[in-house]
Amino acid sequence: MKIALLRRYVVLAETLHFPRAAEHLGIPLASLYTSLDKLEEEVGHTLINREGIPRLTSVGSLFLREAQAAVAAAPPAAPKAVAPAGGKAKASKGKGRAPIVKGQPKPYKKRQGR
Repeated sequence: MKIALLRRYVVLAETLHFPRAAEHLGIPLASLYTSLDKLEEEVGHTLINREGIPRLTSVGSLFLREAQAAVAAAPPAAPKAVAPAGGKAKASKGKGRAPIVKGQPKPYKKRQGR
């Protein structure tokens, strides 16, 4: 069982509100539903009753204690690597050539023939 799934379940079980739990975890709501489905499939039982107001089932409340213990015993999540600064240079969006040279060809450039 993945610790990430257990962390998501613990937050969801404590709040019992899908949108708030997804916002707290910083993931999309659909990902939270998918991770809960995966966890329920691994356990083999329904953990949260989704009809009406979400409630923990009896198996869900027992599993919550085990999940909290597993999450507490797990090492903290590694920080995400920050992308290095810089990268591709982007063209500036200036106003064009200076007014003095406007209309004159650039030096050392051939004029385009028609």
